[in-house]
Amino acid sequence: MKIRHTAKIAVAIGLGLWVTTTPDLAAPSNRTVYLVIEVDEIMDAEGYKALLSRMGPSNVVEVKFADGRYLARTENITALGGTAPKGSVIIAFDNVARAKAYYDTTQEMIAMRTRVTKSRSFIVEGL
Repeated sequence: MKIRHTAKIAVAIGLGLWVTTTPDLAAPSNRTVYLVIEVDEIMDAEGYKALLSRMGPSNVVEVKFADGRYLARTENITALGGTAPKGSVIIAFDNVARAKAYYDTTQEMIAMRTRVTKSRSFIVEGL
């Protein structure tokens, strides 16, 4: 009886060590990350229209080229608690480096967005 329990404990410990030392089964280091851009206030309506026109099909191609994928790009937001932003963009990337690299290539649009809106952008690490 004691041997059975000892063997079970040894197997459990061995499996635990194997899972924590195997890179594919341990917590992934390259989790999906999300680049989130939220617009809280539009300070220049004409400038905002120009910004939206810049975010057309060519921007979708740029995101795909950076190995990203749009999950949302909308002004149709329903608040559940607090105040909803005027607009939101969510782009998924395979890792933080790709998200930052894409963001760094959009400096012209970032400058335009910060000039015509009160907004914020950030990266959220997924599960």
